[in-house]
Amino acid sequence: MIAPHRLRDPWRRLDVTVRDLLLGLLVLALSLWPAFQHHGTLLGGVPERPFDRLALVAVAFQALPLAVRRRWPAVCLALVAAGFALDQLRGYHSPAGAALVIALLSAGAYLERYRRTVMALCTVAYLALTVVFHRLGPGEPVSEFVTFYLAVCLAWGTGAWLRSTRIAEAERRHRVAEDSRAAERARIARELHDVVTHHVTAMVVQAEAARYLTAAPDRLDRTLTAVTDTGRRAITDLRHLLDLLDPGHGPEARTPPAGRLLTLVEQSRRAGQPVEFTEEGTPASSTGSADLVAYRVVQEALTNALKHARGGATRVRVRHGERQITVEVGTDGSGAPVASSPGGSGRGLAGLRERVDVLGGDFSAGPEAGGGFVVRARIPTGSTA
Repeated sequence: MIAPHRLRDPWRRLDVTVRDLLLGLLVLALSLWPAFQHHGTLLGGVPERPFDRLALVAVAFQALPLAVRRRWPAVCLALVAAGFALDQLRGYHSPAGAALVIALLSAGAYLERYRRTVMALCTVAYLALTVVFHRLGPGEPVSEFVTFYLAVCLAWGTGAWLRSTRIAEAERRHRVAEDSRAAERARIARELHDVVTHHVTAMVVQAEAARYLTAAPDRLDRTLTAVTDTGRRAITDLRHLLDLLDPGHGPEARTPPAGRLLTLVEQSRRAGQPVEFTEEGTPASSTGSADLVAYRVVQEALTNALKHARGGATRVRVRHGERQITVEVGTDGSGAPVASSPGGSGRGLAGLRERVDVLGGDFSAGPEAGGGFVVRARIPTGSTA
């Protein structure tokens, strides 16, 4: 048995004119079928007459223009209306009259320009047709013509409603796409801030310290090696971030490798920051985005410690629970700010708060009562937001 989607896909790949032509051919076939003849719309009370060659022309004018009902809706409506008028004036009353409803609905839905002009011309043409009916026919009541006019207005109005719905949906999708792009730009900006600020701050601090080690070649060599290693890690992290822009990288590519927290701590220590690191518990097998957020919290907090409390005792405590990761990074207030360190953009802690809030966690950052500064975060695991 063929799956339905395998039938829909080739159908959707067909040109819209070809698909609509099949509808027109169906209407044409039903209208010419002997069992369905004279079973269509009756307007004006003109007596029935047998199908002849002119009937074939009337039916063709109503059915075949449906092929362009979406591409050229005004042309379709004009041809179908002409065929309908011929059909009713000659008394064929074929089922092809249903094509007028389809043409009106399509014009209301797909006509982009001169909509009011087309509506006015259709109204004038209909009034002229009623005058001809009064001369040829037995004199049908005015209510019949008014009812039919309201019916065709309903068809046009239905098409107009479909058009407004389609436009509203397109605008909604555009807004969603714009919001998604804005969110992605903000996320990339936060990632760049975290990567660049941390590594560059560490390099600046290490280079500043190297100025005073010219008399100790061994220590100077270690410090310059640390600067080089930090630069390499910055390049690696930036390359990792740019790789995330590749659609082939899934959310799992955003999770930092195991042991990266210790690497952050060691980097800060080599920059001259005394850091006490404690990690408790075992990371869960599936943490979603929590690992990455915890990594960024530690990274930003250590960066701030290097910038604003250089040389001060710093503690990093990370605890892995079954449903959450808790992070605490604090300084004792004994350090001093680095005058030559890069200035902050103000987006670091605010960006961390946004990251944690998205995952449904808690975030706080501020001075402690006894001096110093502490950053705390509780990050639920399992979410891929």
